[in-house]
Amino acid sequence: MHLHFIGAGGIGMSGLAAAFKDLGHRITGSDRGAANPENSHIIQPLKNAGVEIFPQDGSYIDAGTPDALVFSTAIEEDNPDFVSGKGIKRLHRSALLAELIAQTGSTQLSIAVTGSCGKSTVTAYLAEALLNIGDDPRSLNGAVSKRFVSDTCVGNYRGGKGRFFVFEADESDKSLLNYSADYAVILNIGTDHYSKEELAEVFGKFLQNTRKGAVLDRSVYNEVKSFIPPHLEVAVFESDICPDAKYSVSEYALDKSSGAPVPRVKFSGSNDEHILPQSGFHMAKNALAIICTLEMLGFSRKDAEKAILRFDGIKRRTDFAGTSQAGFQVYDDYAHNPEKIASCLSNMQSLASGKVIAIFQPHGYGPFGFMRDELFSTLEHVLNKDDIFCLLEPYYAGGTSSKKPSSTEVCADWKEKSSTPDKYMVFPDRSSLRQFINDNGRKGDIVVIMGARDNSLSNYAQELAQL
Repeated sequence: MHLHFIGAGGIGMSGLAAAFKDLGHRITGSDRGAANPENSHIIQPLKNAGVEIFPQDGSYIDAGTPDALVFSTAIEEDNPDFVSGKGIKRLHRSALLAELIAQTGSTQLSIAVTGSCGKSTVTAYLAEALLNIGDDPRSLNGAVSKRFVSDTCVGNYRGGKGRFFVFEADESDKSLLNYSADYAVILNIGTDHYSKEELAEVFGKFLQNTRKGAVLDRSVYNEVKSFIPPHLEVAVFESDICPDAKYSVSEYALDKSSGAPVPRVKFSGSNDEHILPQSGFHMAKNALAIICTLEMLGFSRKDAEKAILRFDGIKRRTDFAGTSQAGFQVYDDYAHNPEKIASCLSNMQSLASGKVIAIFQPHGYGPFGFMRDELFSTLEHVLNKDDIFCLLEPYYAGGTSSKKPSSTEVCADWKEKSSTPDKYMVFPDRSSLRQFINDNGRKGDIVVIMGARDNSLSNYAQELAQL
């Protein structure tokens, strides 16, 4: 087939494009930001792999009429590629993912990883753990796995031929209901896109479509247990330290005695201490979820614990950008909802000897409006006395939007409600924020850039590290 991907530079769409190219189809694509340097780490490997990339102006049609147009929920009806391809069959990306699962299902067991937070990290971590344990997994992710990057591979798809196919299942538009998997991993349940009650119903319906087994966080299990079908094997892991539970972190500490912080962890049922590849209690919990999953798949606890000791990480998850001449460190992170921001800030605080200057660019006006109150409550609880939380205006990728609420409006609201209003700041542009960081960053401080969708944030983090 000839498939044309509208928005091929998106992190989810590019992975699917690579997957179907790997299966032997002709793939073309377009993207609004295809020529932008910050997107070259996605566009160039696709081109190198033989994917033809066009401007998003409808001109792809001149290279031959595709059998189908592949699109995501973010693509508007008046998109030039839709207009140019009037009458051509359309496939939502979730339908194409269902087709990928079906095409590989005769030879591979599928494992869907979902949840409000951490699903991209755990998808990558689980794929690497399976590789570490001796399998050759196929994986499809909504983030770039550093270990899988090459000249012809973005890093969000790996075309393995082993027993397992690990993929990220997106709950944000409920598209995960369009397919079923052999196994499901649900990490947590938050309020990024829906109320907890509505999301519990979505996850519950997803579990009813799952064929063999499910690995669930305790809080998820409590919300969805009435939905779980009797045929499903279920394992539950704990959100907090709980030494007596079957699956839990029994001890966690960030050892700074040797200078560089070393995350040390023990899991329930074992006296062995492990040094994890990344810091943060949320990463210890992610490792626990993977141990639980590997055991369900038939691997021993000993092999499972050994498999989680190497993880090369994914792009824009606690990425160290450098140390400035003034001595403050700069990190780049994809955190974009209250739960992820809280985890990121807690980890930064554990690494800093001074204050944390957090910079957040919301990933759209709609999501920012949905989370503004919960994010404020989260920040009031998480931020330390000297920490500063800086807002940039929301990222605008085009399309329909009221461009409300603005960060200026939200920051004013937060200042009015907070007993420590000076910790909240808003900046009209990156240049003025850069000057503020230059004037206020000190040795021992950590500056962390947070936000989704905009790849230029990584460039900005590198720029701040050069101050």
